[in-house]
Amino acid sequence: MNEHFERLLERAEQLMARIESVLPQPMQAPDWSSAVAWRYRKRSSGHGALEPVRHVGAMRLSDLQEIDGQKEKIQRNTLQFVQGLPANNVLLTGARGTGKSSLIRACLNEYAPQGLRLIEVDKADLVDLPDIVDVVTDRPERFIVFCDDLSFEEGEPGYKALKSILDGSVSAASPNVLIYATSNRRHLLPEYMKENLTYTHTAEGEVHPGEVVEEKISLSERFGLWVSFYPFNQDEYLTIVAQWLSSFGVSAIDIATARPQALVWALERGSRSGRVAYQFARDYAGTHASKA
Repeated sequence: MNEHFERLLERAEQLMARIESVLPQPMQAPDWSSAVAWRYRKRSSGHGALEPVRHVGAMRLSDLQEIDGQKEKIQRNTLQFVQGLPANNVLLTGARGTGKSSLIRACLNEYAPQGLRLIEVDKADLVDLPDIVDVVTDRPERFIVFCDDLSFEEGEPGYKALKSILDGSVSAASPNVLIYATSNRRHLLPEYMKENLTYTHTAEGEVHPGEVVEEKISLSERFGLWVSFYPFNQDEYLTIVAQWLSSFGVSAIDIATARPQALVWALERGSRSGRVAYQFARDYAGTHASKA
């Protein structure tokens, strides 16, 4: 009888252990001294964890050219945040490859010695933002929660989670947390021609957006600072190419010689973005060094 009871008790304990392994559990804090940046990742069990980023790209603010106005706004806001002064959540929008994500990484490298930290979160995991905020809320560091290439389709759960954290939630975000997001869409949701029909006009001709449009605008409005990026013209593109070639040790004479090749490179890719300029500079500098 006792032996049968012991086997039954053992099986019950095993069953309870399996159930506990799939139940939601509080997220564990990582070793904060191991890195200055982390990625939030969901395990196969459904539990989330902060994984350290061992090698953050060595981007510096001085590396980023032809975006001085945008750089000034982001740097000023980030410095205010690090110093414990009022600062805004930031939405960076505009053309691809113009330095939106690079600018955030450069700010991290600039202000990490002063306690700035970064947590990268995929759009699909934004529903776990409250758990991430809870983990860092009592830390002395200042955390940027970074979501790259952010956009939503209708009804995605991360949309409402982000909206609540940014503004209007009963449990507001911690004062040591800001949201920085990049997007090609200014309003973060797809916009359709038929939605223009929902606009109303007063007798004086004033235009009011309909409810559908208001809902789409409401998320981006919760970012206190909007920073727009624009495609580069030819001269701006060549300036960025020259800056990157110089950083790779290419001489001024060779930089001037490389200008036609840089233009062909951009033409082949259909873009004069900063990313294309950087890719050309890497190719040219590597090829040049190999021939030397």
